[in-house]
This record gives sequence, C-alpha cells and structure tokens, in this order.
Amino acid sequence: MDENGIMEGKGTNGLVLGSSETQYIQRKHPGSRVWVSLIECISADGQSLLPLVIYKGKAVQKQWFPLDLSGYAGWQFTATDNGWTTDATALEWLEKVLISQTAPRQADEARLLILDGHHSHTTTDFMWQCIQHNIYLIFLPAHTSHVLQPLDQSVFRPLKAAYRKYLGYLNLWNDSTIAGKRNFLNCYRRARKDALTAQIIKSGWKHTGLWPISLLRPLSNSFVSKDIPGSQGSSSQPAGSQGSSHQWESAVSEVPWSTPRKSADLQHQLQLFSQLRQESQSIYTQRHLFRKIQKGQDNQVYRLAFVEHQNEELQAHINSQQQGRRKKVQLDPNTKFVSMGDI
Repeated sequence: MDENGIMEGKGTNGLVLGSSETQYIQRKHPGSRVWVSLIECISADGQSLLPLVIYKGKAVQKQWFPLDLSGYAGWQFTATDNGWTTDATALEWLEKVLISQTAPRQADEARLLILDGHHSHTTTDFMWQCIQHNIYLIFLPAHTSHVLQPLDQSVFRPLKAAYRKYLGYLNLWNDSTIAGKRNFLNCYRRARKDALTAQIIKSGWKHTGLWPISLLRPLSNSFVSKDIPGSQGSSSQPAGSQGSSHQWESAVSEVPWSTPRKSADLQHQLQLFSQLRQESQSIYTQRHLFRKIQKGQDNQVYRLAFVEHQNEELQAHINSQQQGRRKKVQLDPNTKFVSMGDI
C-alpha cells in the first residue's frame, strides 16, 4: 500500500496557438489547486483494493460528490486538517479497507502487507490490529520507495497521466468549467480504470523484484546502478527500426481519388475501382485509394471524438452549476470514514 497526492485542477502541459508577438503562451488549467491524497493498495496477483480518498478540511461535504454515485460503490472518504494520512486514518484504513476487503478463505491463513516506514504505520494500535488478524508487516528501507515500491514503479505514473488527460478534456473545448471536487472524482475514477489493470499491477511487482522474487531486479535499477562504479546503468537500445512502418512509394495513380466524406462517396469509389480494367488496377492505384479511405476514416473518428469530448465538457459544466449549499455528511458514530450510504 502507498499514499499518492494529486491536485484537483492540475492537468498536463500542451501546445497552444498564440500570437507570434508574445514570447510565452501559457495553457490554462481549470480552477482548483486543492491537494487530495489517496491510499491505494495492490496485490501480486494483479488485483487492487478500493481506494481511500482524503480531502483537506474539517469534514466531508455532500456537495463534493457528483450526482451519479454508481461508480463509487465501496470507496471510502475522509477529511484531515492537512489532507494527508494521520495515525487515526491509517488505523481506520487498516480495519475498514484492508482487513474487510482481503478476508482470508481460512481463519488461520496469513496476509502480508508491504509498506513504508511512515509513523502512522508503526503505532501500537496499528501493529496490534495486524497481530490480531494474522497480518505480517514488511517495511521498505528508507528512501527506497522509488526502487522497491510496486505502486511507484508501475501504477502511479500512468494513473496521474490518465487523470491529467481526462482533466484536460474539461478545459479543451471551454475554459469556463471549474475542476472542483465533483469533476476530480469523475476524472480520477476514469483514470483509475485505465491504470489499475492486472497487467500494469503485475509489472510493478516484477520490476521491483518482489514477485517473482529477483535480487537482480532492484540492483540493476538505473537509480541504483548509476551510483556503482563500472556499471552501465540502463542498457541502451541499438539503433534500428522498432517495427515495420508502411512507406508508400511515390507513383501515379490511374484515378485521382478523393477523400470519402460519407458512405455514399466510399461506395461510389469502390464501384469505380471494380469497373477499371485489370491493367489499370495497379498497386499504385490501390495504394492511393486506400490512403484516401484511411484519411476519410480518420476524419470520422476525429469528429466522433470531438462530439464525445464536447458532451463530456457540457455535462461537467452542468454538474458544476448544480452544486448545492454546503452540507456536512452525517457520519456513523462507529466509524471515521464516509461511504456512499452516508452520502
């Protein structure tokens, strides 16, 4: 398990169009710069537990959540003064998330939890709960998370990249949409679906050498080997082709094909091609036709993506305008986390 921080309104860098008379052009990002922390936990078999979202504040507010809560079943939410894990938060996560979501099939079956040496993981209450539930703890050495933490190796980077991509869609067509907590949850949910796949999770365990067990993996990591005299660090790839690329030969086509804009145009061109003489159906004529068909297909895909992104931006703008008055979520007195039922 590990904790990850994300800014609500922090998107990606990108290219923008601007005046040549201005030296620098900045790309706008939608509104909020509030920091949100999330606790994620993955297993070596490619599975992941549902996350804990930690907001900065005194209490979780109902207006922070989108109108449709169907995609957040099982998620846990809480608020702390600084937006980071506290001793009480870590203990509650252990009880409400890890222990409940990883219940063993047999009572005497042990569990192993790998985590860093954060002070919230070394409290007496935290370690006592682990002993009570037959959970063994392995603490990573200090300053080695970038080498030995599977979440840092494979999950967090594509997760943040996907989140910033979806956040950028909000501001791609209209910069008036504020990326508040509602839109943050929607973007993070979609990014999590892209990044926390079995393949990506397993690759993190493999690269750290934790599973399958490999002593060579961490020692050959570029962050480690670059400090060892005589080591090569990361191996360089030989220059060459990384796969076959389609390079069309320049030649003259028998027919000046045009890019089809609708299905009728495509059918007309295919019919015209079938009526050509055999000697006119040269490879150059075929290639020219296929290139035009491909271009027409790309144009249609672009138009469809444009409409989809526009609809998503409009829906996000509508949701942001429907934000109600501040209303604190009433917590169950027996727990510190907010679930979908409380909201």
